[in-house]
Amino acid sequence: MEETTSRSSSKVVAVVGGGLVGALNACFFAKRGFQVELFEAREDIRRARHMKGRSINLALSHRGRQALQHVGMEEKIVSQGIPMNARMIHSPSGKLSSIPYGKKGQFILSVDRANLNRELLTEAETYPNMQLNFDHKLQDWSAETGLMTFARSDGSVQEIQADLIVGCDGAFSAIRKQFLRRSRFNYSQTYIPHGYMELTMPPVHGEFAMEPNYLHIWPRNTFMMIALPNLDKTFTCTLFMPFEEFEKITTGEEVMEFFHRYFPDTIPLIGADYFRLPAQAMVSVKCSPYHIGDKCVLMGDAAHAVVPFYGQGMNAGFEDCVVFDEMMEQFKEDLSVVLPEYTRVRVPDDHAIADLAMYNYVEMRAHVNSRWFLFRKLLDNFLYAIMPKTIIPLYTMVTFTRTPYHEAVERWHWQNKVINGGLLLGATGAALGVACVLIKNPPDVNKLAGPAEKLWSRLMAVGAA
Repeated sequence: MEETTSRSSSKVVAVVGGGLVGALNACFFAKRGFQVELFEAREDIRRARHMKGRSINLALSHRGRQALQHVGMEEKIVSQGIPMNARMIHSPSGKLSSIPYGKKGQFILSVDRANLNRELLTEAETYPNMQLNFDHKLQDWSAETGLMTFARSDGSVQEIQADLIVGCDGAFSAIRKQFLRRSRFNYSQTYIPHGYMELTMPPVHGEFAMEPNYLHIWPRNTFMMIALPNLDKTFTCTLFMPFEEFEKITTGEEVMEFFHRYFPDTIPLIGADYFRLPAQAMVSVKCSPYHIGDKCVLMGDAAHAVVPFYGQGMNAGFEDCVVFDEMMEQFKEDLSVVLPEYTRVRVPDDHAIADLAMYNYVEMRAHVNSRWFLFRKLLDNFLYAIMPKTIIPLYTMVTFTRTPYHEAVERWHWQNKVINGGLLLGATGAALGVACVLIKNPPDVNKLAGPAEKLWSRLMAVGAA
């Protein structure tokens, strides 16, 4: 544990939200020596009998691991995850094909959301300058004074004065509501027309029902199902589908018919655990700026909730903590400089990953079925192998580096123009070459006439039929 500095120790930082980003952020601020008060509206999940909220498994990658490394948590969390080296594509016929995520040795980790949250809260509690406050629901706060009012379930009210308020309270942030009351604050939220529903694939004879070191995908063009492995040898399966399609499946017979048609290979594995809960909605949130003066800043889903299809929601939120901490170091903890700079740097990146997450849903449910997509994957990886500084696949930049998201998108568009231009040039050159050969050595037209007439007759017969 680092010693606190006199510059930080007298300042109070209030972190609102005890989820993943809030708990990690509290560690970052405590490590810097601030007096940290973490507030969470729910009870302490480490003592809760029943978990509420989302449970979609998380894919931890480089950005998230870097953030955990900064607070000494990477090794522990990685040891509790399961490496996934590739996508495993399941066709309707049951055929399997894998698409590696990157080079040999590159993988993402399947981690349990609730367990990760517990570990981060426990780590936060080890700092002597940290106070965890559960069952504290934010009622009101002032951007001018930093005064915050919290309500307890027993009816009592608590007030606290903070030098900095950090909103990490999720997509429906109570902190962000104050931002909405101010002029020149841009905000948008988009509910996609698809919902999700989770199923469990239990172990078979004490072992994983499928190969565990993959992210399994059943792409069906307009919808899909995915499965991520858990340490208890189960798979968490998530079905993503338009809400109107969910509404068509209301009886057990309709469910079985649906799975027999689209996911027949999962029926013996999932068993009777079908559609126990209603489909859940998914929202994408964008806003700007992320700060108010030098008093308040938004991070994680409170600033940029994204749909889960790039596996970057948590990683982007964790990277928020690293970026902010780096700026605190660069600008000597001068909040009047750090907060606007954080907004300037981070907004373009978070908006970029929100758009990429939307795009990747189409890729996962449809493009992976395309031969052109698979060809481009192979070509991109080949070019990356021989020109690693010139051509870098988008997924590699996003998942295995800390290249700013918006720069990764810009580079991806440039690379696509170069590669597609090269393919077009190559195809044009090949066509011209064939034309030159035919001009120099013209074929005997009489020899081609007979087969051509036969082919035409067959086509006409098929058309008439």
